[in-house]
Amino acid sequence: MGANSSSSSTAGSVHDFTVKDARGNDVDLSTYKGKVLLIVNVASQCGLTNSNYTELSQLYEKYKDKGVEVLAFPCNQFGGQEPGSNEQIQEFACTRFKAEYPIFKKVNVNGDNAAPLYKFLKASKGGLFGESIKWNFTKFLVDKEGQVVKRYAPTTSPLNIEVTPPSKLNFP
Repeated sequence: MGANSSSSSTAGSVHDFTVKDARGNDVDLSTYKGKVLLIVNVASQCGLTNSNYTELSQLYEKYKDKGVEVLAFPCNQFGGQEPGSNEQIQEFACTRFKAEYPIFKKVNVNGDNAAPLYKFLKASKGGLFGESIKWNFTKFLVDKEGQVVKRYAPTTSPLNIEVTPPSKLNFP
């Protein structure tokens, strides 16, 4: 498998990647096989922070027992709005917004040093302005097989994301 490969072209699905959690431990995304994933690049000091973090928690609460996981990847590439350490980011999300879903290690989502997972996500679903991520809280919906189904703009409310069309996402 191309789990640690820097080239996204060898990956067939999101499940082929290994990422780091906030403490720097490896997390093999194949552990999420059979789950629908909403993958989001997050930031603590963005104008969209309050609404997105609040609604991501509400979405997770509503669907976590139905096989949906939210995976949050902090990123400081947009207006320097995620300057904190991984510990500070985790504390912020979990204390202020009661986030129960995983917050991973801070990553780059654009440029040569973009996380391989993000290279794959962007190659699977380009945005309105091409592949690059435009701002905090861009969201990718991934089906149970690890394929990217849809990409949502930063301004799309998590509560407006339809995570339940059974035909698309293979819900039980």
